[in-house]
Amino acid sequence: MIPMDGGWTTPGVEDFNFPGLFGVSWLTKPMLQLLVAALLVAVVWIVAARRLKVRPTKGQFFFEFVYDFIRNSIARDMIGPGYQRFVPLLVGMFSLIVVSNWFGEFFYFMFPTFSNAGYVYGMVILVYLLYVGAGFQAHGPGYLKHALVPPGAPVYLYPLLIPMEIISVFITRPLTLSVRLFANMFAGHLVILVFATGGAFLLTYHGNLLYNGSGVFALIFSVVMMAFEVFIGFLQAYVFTLLTAQYISSSIQEGH
Repeated sequence: MIPMDGGWTTPGVEDFNFPGLFGVSWLTKPMLQLLVAALLVAVVWIVAARRLKVRPTKGQFFFEFVYDFIRNSIARDMIGPGYQRFVPLLVGMFSLIVVSNWFGEFFYFMFPTFSNAGYVYGMVILVYLLYVGAGFQAHGPGYLKHALVPPGAPVYLYPLLIPMEIISVFITRPLTLSVRLFANMFAGHLVILVFATGGAFLLTYHGNLLYNGSGVFALIFSVVMMAFEVFIGFLQAYVFTLLTAQYISSSIQEGH
């Protein structure tokens, strides 16, 4: 067992709690990061959309590539007819989640915003209201039958199917959507914290070369994990946006 008399404490859940800033209890570090990310995403896309050229610059090409990727590979392929009105929201959602996740690898922030469950729940509530609202807009009160009763199902199976569909559409979807994003970002950041702080402790431990060597390995591994988390942050943003488009599609299309 590693001795603790050197002042090192194993990172845990308490490292994800932050006090209020500037004397305001609700303005915590994650909240400030979310505000910064939202402002950054808005400014970047507004600037990118200005003065577009027929022969695009490298910057214009990059942002057009990102936009086309979300529009074609997610919105159009998943939602189908009528997808255009959802494209701006999906682009903004994807961009916000990517930036918020990548804050965990920026040395000034060093904390992925969506490793805090509350902010994930806020995003999922938005998605929930979006696909349910889109369903009612497309089908009116008939959305409930559309969502809860599979086409062609016999009436005598309704008592069995309707409770199952209520759980699937209105409970399981938002629950799994939130847990997937939160758990991946929380676990990844916690692993990095363990290896980074533990590695620094072992590296500076006096009089034990084995600990010092293990500390070097742990610090190198923490850097590798940070690079891996860049990919995980992108992947989770893609999956979250893809599932959002899928839920919208299931709400507005005629087929169940």
